[in-house]
Parts: sequence; structure tokens; C-alpha cells
Amino acid sequence: MGVFADIKEDFSNVYKTDPALTSRLDFIFGYPGVWAVAWYRLANKLYKANFKSLARMIMGINQILTNIDIHPAATIGRRVFIDHGTGVVIGETAIIEEDVIIYQGVTLGGVSLVQGKRHPTIKRGVVLGAGAKVLGNITIGEYAKIGANSVVVKNVPDCSTAIGIPAHVIEKGRCKDPFMHNMLPDINKEMFEYLLKRVAILEHILVEDNKQLLEEDLELENIYESFIKAMKN
Repeated sequence: MGVFADIKEDFSNVYKTDPALTSRLDFIFGYPGVWAVAWYRLANKLYKANFKSLARMIMGINQILTNIDIHPAATIGRRVFIDHGTGVVIGETAIIEEDVIIYQGVTLGGVSLVQGKRHPTIKRGVVLGAGAKVLGNITIGEYAKIGANSVVVKNVPDCSTAIGIPAHVIEKGRCKDPFMHNMLPDINKEMFEYLLKRVAILEHILVEDNKQLLEEDLELENIYESFIKAMKN
């Protein structure tokens, strides 16, 4: 497909992807991510034709207008949708395959100053949650999902969900499930709850061996129960 055919497909894809779109006026003024990708496609064509300064100029103007920073040398496949888009950064050697959804604040960045491939590869069908940082020459597998504000520095397998700082894979083999941000587990909360329970068990053991600790143990038990209730609310 040619550049303008790709742009036309990007435009039509918004109507399929975003139920919030209700009118052409909304499309013109409310979808900076789509316009940023459209300008990228023109700039990328110029960049490959060795009009690199012009390409960088176009994307510089695009950044001012949309607050989305895409290097014209990046590789972006068909039907990539940047939703809302504010603060998105896509580095020079990043590769994004088809049907990827990128939410606001996502960074596809590098961690090395060495020339060569230093930005991520995002495979087909990936969803990158708001504020996610994917750093380095790593691969996010097909139909994987990255939770909001996660920092990913290692490869993520196909059909999996990764969350946290640094990101950990919490689910595998679920390609077709929708990405429900509100259903992601809080692994830090679960870890703290586990540790507190372990501490409580150890304290009970100490109390059995030393009766003088009973009063302190009861006080700690009350604090522990209050903390668990607060985390569950």
C-alpha cells in the first residue's frame, strides 16, 4: 500500500477502534494521535528518500501541534492507533507492527548511546497502557498487554500481560481477552499483605515462647488488622 492509502486506512480504523468518535468534527479536533501518525507516514517517506532534514522539520512541527514525538526513521505498521496521544514518544529504531493500540504518555525509548537497534519492537496486536515505558532493544510479543505506568526492560512473551516497575508477567496465553485496566492485580499490595502475614505468624511463635511479649503482640495484631483493612478498601 502507498502512503496515502495507509493514511486513509488509519483514518477509517479510528471509527472501528474508538466508540467515543461520533462526528467528523470530533475526528478533526479530538484525535491528535491519528494526525501524528499521518504526518509521520509522510515524513518517513521523505526520510527514506534522503530528505532527512525536511522529515525532521515536519515531525518537529507535528510535535508542537500534537505533543507527540515520533522520529521519522521509526517503523510503524498499518492500523496503529494512538489514543489521546499526549506525551507519546517513539524513538528512531522503534518498530511497531500492525493493529497496535498506544495510550497517552507511552515511551518507546532507548537505554544505549551505541548506534544500531536500541529501541523496542512492538509486535502485532499489542496494547500499551497509559504511561507505560518500554525501554531498550526488547520485544513485546504478539497481542501482549502492558499495564498503565509499567516500566518494561525485558522481553514480554506473546499473549501475556505485564505490569509493575520493573514489569513482571502476570498472565500468559490470553490473546483474545480485552484489556481491562481496572482488573489488573496490585502485586505490591499482595506482596505487602503476604509479608505482613508472615511477620504476624513469626510474632505468634515468639509469644508462645515468651509470655512477656503477649501485650506487644496484641498491639501489633491490631495495627496489622487495620493495615489489611485499609489495603482492601
